[in-house]
Amino acid sequence: MVVRSVQKLNQFYIRSVVKKALKEDLRPKGDITTNLIKSKNEVIKAKVVAKQDGVIAGLEFCKAAFKLIGKEAVFIKKVSDGKKIKKNKVIAEIRAKIKTILTAERTALNFLNHASGIATSTNQFVKKTRKKIKICCTRKTTPNLRTLEKYAVRKGGGYNHRYNLSDEILIKDNHISASDNLRELVKRAIKTKKIVTVEIENINQLQQVIGLKFKRILFDNMETSQIKKCIKLCKNRYQTEYSGNASLKNIRQISKTGINRISIGAITHSAKTFDTSLLFR
Repeated sequence: MVVRSVQKLNQFYIRSVVKKALKEDLRPKGDITTNLIKSKNEVIKAKVVAKQDGVIAGLEFCKAAFKLIGKEAVFIKKVSDGKKIKKNKVIAEIRAKIKTILTAERTALNFLNHASGIATSTNQFVKKTRKKIKICCTRKTTPNLRTLEKYAVRKGGGYNHRYNLSDEILIKDNHISASDNLRELVKRAIKTKKIVTVEIENINQLQQVIGLKFKRILFDNMETSQIKKCIKLCKNRYQTEYSGNASLKNIRQISKTGINRISIGAITHSAKTFDTSLLFR
C-alpha cells in the first residue's frame, strides 16, 4: 500500500522553494556578468534541449525560476512531467528578456535536471521488475526538497514510502535494539491503529512477530534465498517489502522472490543528474 498522505505539489510550495534557490544565486549583488550586456533588455527566444534519453520531471520549478526573475517570461512546455524524451528533443521553449533567461538559467535547469534524474533512475528500476511489484523511495531525500523528489519518483513510475515520521509506524533495527521485547513493541504499535511495518533481519525475528495482525514486513539486507523462506512463512498474511542495496544489477533477481515492494534509497539520494542544455534560438 502506498502511504495515504501523498504530498502534492502546489504553486506556493514551488515558488517558495525556487525563490530560496534564486536568492542563493543572486546574493549579494545580483548577476553582475549579465548586467554588462548592453542588449540585456531585448526579448529573445531560447529552448531547453535533452542531451540524453530519459523521463522528465520538475517543469513547473523550471518555469517558476524564469517567471520569478522576469514577469514577461513565457514558458512553453513541449513535453509533460512523467513523459519519456529522446536525446536532442526540445523539452521547453522560453520567450523573455536576455537578462531574465541568463539570470534564471542555472537555477531553472538545476531543478529540472535534478527531478528528471530521479524520475529517470526510478523508471530504470521499474522497467526491470515484474509489473505487480512496486518500486518505492524512502526518506533518504535532500533536506527541504522531499516533496519535489517524491513527486519525481511518482513521475518515474515509482511509489512513495511514508512521507514523514508520523505517516505510519516503521519499526527498524535501532527501535528493536532500544526495546526489550520485539513482540511487545509490535503489539503497542498495533494499538495505535496506524499502518505498521516491521523490519526484520533474520528468520528468528520473523518468528517473534508472526501471528500478530499488522500490515507489512520489511526484509532488510537479506539474501534472496532467505527472502523466499521468509515469504513462505508469512503465508500471505502480510505485505512484504525488501530494502537494502538493491541495484539495477540485482533488482530482477530480487523481484523474482515473490516480494510485493522494493524500497530503494538510491533513486533519490544517488540519482544521476539528467543532462540538458539551454540554447538561444
